[in-house]
Amino acid sequence: MTHDLATGLKWYLAFLFSTTLHEAAHAWTAYRLGDDTAHRGGQVTLDPTPHIRRAPVGMVVVPLLSYFLGGWMIGWASAPYDPQWAVRYPRRAGLMALAGPASNLVLLLAAALLIRLGLAAQVFTAPDAISFSHLVDPAAPGLYLFFAGLLGIFFSLNLLLCVFNLLPLPPLDGSALLMLFLPSAWAEKVQALRRHPGLNFLGLYLSWQLIAVIFRPVHLWAVNLLYPGSHYY
Repeated sequence: MTHDLATGLKWYLAFLFSTTLHEAAHAWTAYRLGDDTAHRGGQVTLDPTPHIRRAPVGMVVVPLLSYFLGGWMIGWASAPYDPQWAVRYPRRAGLMALAGPASNLVLLLAAALLIRLGLAAQVFTAPDAISFSHLVDPAAPGLYLFFAGLLGIFFSLNLLLCVFNLLPLPPLDGSALLMLFLPSAWAEKVQALRRHPGLNFLGLYLSWQLIAVIFRPVHLWAVNLLYPGSHYY
């Protein structure tokens, strides 16, 4: 299967910025709450270079391969943190974990706002049918076509990143959110579980199975909110 470079560029722009902001949000929140590990590593930045340098396979190789093989992008990145800081301050660690998905929610809402503004300005129109990356049509060809595609990918990709990372399974951010609510005495046990290689592998496997079931209805619900009164299915 072949895929055109223009669509690939939209995908990679959306993936790169969304992933960079996600990890920068983790790093910035940890720094503000007393852990400067990621700050010293240069991750408190929207420059993707330090994030790519830390995870070149997840930020470059896998996204490009997944696009050319499957037509969409998957990948990963990470921001380092001090596990002992997380044990001493479990609620701070929970807030740090929340910051990543929260950044994706912000990008999702920004894409939705720009789509609605484009509809109001009559440069965009609602599509007859939707897909993951096709959520809005341009009223005219040219530059509007590029931005319509880019905004659709930003909307769906950040919804996926937000929902996926909130699943309460290690090593995803949702597993650290438990530290906001569990007694402090449990913090070390939660941290040990989150860093266990076998549990991480199992957690990722189960997460992919779960997201495959729940994401489509969540996506349809979000798109029908984007277009009030519509009945996409």
